[in-house]
Amino acid sequence: MQEYIVYALVGICSILILFSFITDSLSKKRKFLLSLMTFAAMILLVSGQLANYYDGNTSLSGILIARTSRFLKYGMNLVISYIFCQYLKDLLEIEGKVQRLPKSLKVADYILIAGTILLFIAQSTGLYYTYDNHNIYHRSSGYFISYILPSSAILVLLFTIIRYRKSIRKRLFILFILFTTAPMASSILHLFRHEISISNIFIVGMVVLLYCFSIFDANDLVRSAYEKEVELIKETTFALVEAIDAKDSYTNGHSKRVAEYSVMIGKKAGKSQEELEDIYLIALLHDVGKIGIPDAIINKKGKLTDEEYEIIKKHPAVGREILSKISISPELAIGASFHHERYDGKGYPFGLKGEEIPEIARIIAVADTYDAMASKRSYRDVLSKEKILNELEKGIGTQFDPKFAEIMIGFLDENII
Repeated sequence: MQEYIVYALVGICSILILFSFITDSLSKKRKFLLSLMTFAAMILLVSGQLANYYDGNTSLSGILIARTSRFLKYGMNLVISYIFCQYLKDLLEIEGKVQRLPKSLKVADYILIAGTILLFIAQSTGLYYTYDNHNIYHRSSGYFISYILPSSAILVLLFTIIRYRKSIRKRLFILFILFTTAPMASSILHLFRHEISISNIFIVGMVVLLYCFSIFDANDLVRSAYEKEVELIKETTFALVEAIDAKDSYTNGHSKRVAEYSVMIGKKAGKSQEELEDIYLIALLHDVGKIGIPDAIINKKGKLTDEEYEIIKKHPAVGREILSKISISPELAIGASFHHERYDGKGYPFGLKGEEIPEIARIIAVADTYDAMASKRSYRDVLSKEKILNELEKGIGTQFDPKFAEIMIGFLDENII
């Protein structure tokens, strides 16, 4: 049973090391430390199995494998603890924002380095263990030292983790406590039943959990950062919209209404909740380019001159230029760029036709035109419902996508808007 557990853990460690090459949620340093720790855990498991398997094998290869494996088995415990200490340093410094790393972590480093030096000394002195003429492993009188040093380092790390618990997120804090206490508890059992590799299994199990929880925790951080950035985009969006609408007292609230109408059309067209949220933000910013158009032109009473109309026609390009700077949400520029394109290809600025025009822009075009007709402008009053219906029907297949124009007409016929 124990062998199957060991083989399973070795397989899991191998997969995690391979996975480390494709994950982007961890920093390079932390990914390296976790991969190195996982590799050390694999060596610990394999060396433990080989040391037991070749114990008593008197062939030259048996002697070499047994003694090398035993050395690695002792050494990997020190290596894993040392790497964990470096991992903890990185976490406290980068995420915990600890200005000066605690001296206790240096103490842990020195203890583990001393343990490594003693392990090399033990090879020639038999301090920890010896092999008899039959190549059988025997513990020596100094065997307890091999546990005291790494255990002391782990206790120092445990003390540091508890002391700086406020700088460690809850999920990792709980795992760190397990990482330091569970192997120590299993080591006590190993002192009395050294034929059982339960200590190694516990240590490797904790390494695997640490790797997995680190990935989960990093993903949470990325998600949290993304949500904060999205929230910032929303706040910036609302501020921009207020600035745009404030330029024209007659159309105040236009952007919000167009966004709401666009969502209504999208919902009727069967869009998902996530798609509707995108439609709302994109539609909300469809006129952002007007922020670069002179107030005198926007608020002019009466018909625009040809020159003034050409200036007005630049607002999609201005909007695209502004919104393209938001790299996290490049789709925000769709509405601003294309809401004046026509289904028959006679719109601007690109003269796109039919389904060449992004679908969201085709939705916004209907909502935008409806609100323009249903609102008072500096040069005219609100159009009657009959006139609006007539204009929408006339625009089916020419100015508007037939599907979305008919949805809006349906809203008017049913007095939904």
